[in-house]
Amino acid sequence: MKLSDFKALTFDVYGTLIDWESGMIAGLKPLTDKVSRSLTRDDILEAHAYYESTTQKWTPAKKYYELLPVVYRRMAEEWGVEVTWEDCVAYGLSVRQWPAFDDSREALAYLQQHFKLIVLTNTDNLSFSGSNARLGVTFDGVYTAEDIGSYKPADRNFDYMLDTLARRGIGKQDILHTAESMFHDHAPANRHGLANCWIYRRHDKDGFGATMNPGDLPTYDFRFNSMMDMVRAHQAELAG
Repeated sequence: MKLSDFKALTFDVYGTLIDWESGMIAGLKPLTDKVSRSLTRDDILEAHAYYESTTQKWTPAKKYYELLPVVYRRMAEEWGVEVTWEDCVAYGLSVRQWPAFDDSREALAYLQQHFKLIVLTNTDNLSFSGSNARLGVTFDGVYTAEDIGSYKPADRNFDYMLDTLARRGIGKQDILHTAESMFHDHAPANRHGLANCWIYRRHDKDGFGATMNPGDLPTYDFRFNSMMDMVRAHQAELAG
């Protein structure tokens, strides 16, 4: 199997192209600065992962920028910090300011010359519009949780993507699903029989950070530690 075997790359965005963990830590600072006990970066991210995934489970139709304020409030309650709803809402609106990884823009510009680029994201259209501007490419398809009415790892999100791409003549065999999260992306990619590429952004860290522990690790067909590593591998294929 080679990267050049595929016609389309379907992307998770947050954690893969956008450095959501840094964005979260910055956006949560007004809350975490008030916590009396010492919190590590991973303490914060793992709490966020829990409340985000459970809120997505219970209210799957809620837009991401409306869901994050609930996450903020649940974390404040757990840590015994008083916050206003306005504080919570401000965090929900911070997604548009979350930074891109340094290599994402350059890598996408290269990959767009060789593949259709499709987004399958757990955010809403307003939040993604800010992130898209940071990534600097026009994607060939953008499928958000807001569009679908559920959040990954729900099979519904992948069914929607596959049905929509099939109408455009892009079959399952043409797709390489490209993502960081084992929980949100690689487990359902395995269930749907999709070839998959793990962008292991946390390769130098322990644990799963802002995503839930998937349990048994899903399988993957390619692994790279960055998007530019993926680009270099593709370039090597073409040169070989």
